[in-house]
Amino acid sequence: MEIYQMWIVAFILTLILTIVFTVLFSKIKGNLFEEIRGGIPKAVGIAPFIVMVLFFPAPYNYLIAIIGIAGFIDDLVGRRKLGSYMEVGQFFRGIGMLIVMIYGYYIMGPVAILVTLMVQILNIADMQPGTACMTVVIMSIISTIILAFLGSHAYYVPLLLLLICLGYMSQDYSGYIMLGEVGNHSFAVALGICFALVSAAVTKTVAPHAFYPVEFLIMLVLFLFTAILIAELREDTLKYYLENYLHIKDPTYGDYVMDVLTGGGLGDLIRMLVLDDAQYEIKNKTLISLGMRRLVYNPVRVKKKAKKVSLNKKDSLGYDEEGFL
Repeated sequence: MEIYQMWIVAFILTLILTIVFTVLFSKIKGNLFEEIRGGIPKAVGIAPFIVMVLFFPAPYNYLIAIIGIAGFIDDLVGRRKLGSYMEVGQFFRGIGMLIVMIYGYYIMGPVAILVTLMVQILNIADMQPGTACMTVVIMSIISTIILAFLGSHAYYVPLLLLLICLGYMSQDYSGYIMLGEVGNHSFAVALGICFALVSAAVTKTVAPHAFYPVEFLIMLVLFLFTAILIAELREDTLKYYLENYLHIKDPTYGDYVMDVLTGGGLGDLIRMLVLDDAQYEIKNKTLISLGMRRLVYNPVRVKKKAKKVSLNKKDSLGYDEEGFL
């Protein structure tokens, strides 16, 4: 199959599968259906996931398959708890990320670390309809242009990702369907692979004798630029979230970027393990501008404080500390 034929088939197949899974998950419901805004089928991102596994070159498609399966298990299981701090779905996501990082290191070297961490920032992007897809579109275009400019035949990979995303995204952007973990995780690793191809091509051109450190640095720049782009696309919703849910007064742009980099369940789990019940107050203006208030926001401390306040209110109404009269 010619490359242009593969692009066309991938685009059309994504369109068809998106419609099929939208209808199917609307009928199945359960954890594959969110009861919001009249009901939205979730995990429709399985459509682009399947197409990426079929059309991405080996062994990169294996990485997408691993993280996509882990993400779909997360979607199927839902919010079931596994211990005090972790959900079952988060556990499988973590296992999937670990496997991708280890196997990816064998395939592409140290940049596999950042390829895997793309899951974090695309997961945060997907908390707003269309943002994850828009991020993939913009960064795929940039990756395609850079690779084409350098004369690398690998340009067909980010262009393939772009067409798959375009085949899926119209209903997602309108908020009628959701990627789910299977979708945003697989898009994350696929986009990370594109960044790795860009980093390798640029490094071979500018610094072939210091390949791995320079490649990692270029990949890091692309990774951080993507986080900044997501913060820009989600600025209004992040401002509302930080002020009203985390009570971070007058959040800075650094807080937005830090939320993209460290927010969500994975970031909170790490904070729980590192900070325990400590909560640090940041007063330095430079640190505030860099988003350190968001970095050290400790959900464990906040929950304990809220629980204590709740108990005190009950005490004042004549309840004992167990909540009984």
